[in-house]
Amino acid sequence: MAKTKPAQTPPPGVDLDAMRRSASDASSFLRLLANEDRLLLLCQLTDGERCVSDLEQLLDIRQPTLSQQLGVLREQGLVSTRREGKNIFYRLADAKVESTLAHLYEIFCKA
Repeated sequence: MAKTKPAQTPPPGVDLDAMRRSASDASSFLRLLANEDRLLLLCQLTDGERCVSDLEQLLDIRQPTLSQQLGVLREQGLVSTRREGKNIFYRLADAKVESTLAHLYEIFCKA
């Protein structure tokens, strides 16, 4: 018969509830980045603000998909917008996005 290990207590000073909340937040954030179209959009926005038509042309993402993914990013607070005439401009609105994308660039894109 296999012995079961007794439940271990966390080291002193470790707040497991806080760790679980942080893990949940990180998991949600990573799910947002896990979509290829959203990731491409965010990467383009690291270079600065862009209007929707520029993003559509640069990334070859059709308007319905583009609008849907930008809506998700806006709803989750990763991008913000401003209107100028008929154009809507998007920019990064969360510092952790830019930091994360910089790390991803170093790992996956830098030659």
